[in-house]
Amino acid sequence: MSPIVSGLLLMTFGAFLAGGAISFRKQKITVIAQIVLWVLAVAFFAYGFYVTTLD
Repeated sequence: MSPIVSGLLLMTFGAFLAGGAISFRKQKITVIAQIVLWVLAVAFFAYGFYVTTLD
C-alpha cells in the first residue's frame, strides 16, 4: 500500500475518533474518556499526516 493511501486511512480513523469524542461530550460521558479519544484522534491524524509526507 502506498504511503498516501496509508496516511489518508490513518487520518480518516483519527477524524472518526474525533467525532466519537464530540459525541461523548454531547452524551455527557466522563471527561477522561473524552480526553483519551481526543489524544488518540490527534495522534492518528498527526501520524497519518507524517506518513503522507514520506512519499
